Amino acid sequence: MVRMAHWAVIIPADQWATERLFQHETLTVTGSFTPSVPPVGFNDEVLLLAGPFVVALGQVAKESDGELVIAYTRRAFEEPVAADGLELTGAVTELAGEVYRSFASRLGSDRDRQTWLVSLDLPIEAATPAEAVRQFWSYVQELGPAELPTFVSPSGNELAMQAFVLGEEANLDPEEDEED
Repeated sequence: MVRMAHWAVIIPADQWATERLFQHETLTVTGSFTPSVPPVGFNDEVLLLAGPFVVALGQVAKESDGELVIAYTRRAFEEPVAADGLELTGAVTELAGEVYRSFASRLGSDRDRQTWLVSLDLPIEAATPAEAVRQFWSYVQELGPAELPTFVSPSGNELAMQAFVLGEEANLDPEEDEED
């Protein structure tokens, strides 16, 4: 019989900032993990924590000394669950099955997917369209999500457009800034 273990894994703060901005299928957590007994194994289930919140579920895809590769199975980045009462002993902590299931059930189910329009508009002065495109990608690469607002709206409802900077909703209305 194959033993299925359950784990809580803390996402380091600097790595969490990146995870919130880019869609990855897996998360690689590195560090000096104390060897666990029993060891973390392939397909073990994982609660992923950022700060005091459970933000995702995953399964161990690969484990080696100092590195865990976890495949996401559910994300709740926008609606995390408080990790109240979860006792952690380190960056990787074994959990009882009922504790894992309790938090996993509170994480909610995957939402229905819908189509979104996402745009990034930059005024660029260039001699040719090809040069403008090259400059556009250079600006995107150099400035990135910290400085470039991205606009998103549900497909078919462009009036509901919202601006996002660093993965968070941002108010870019200069008139509202003047009223403060």
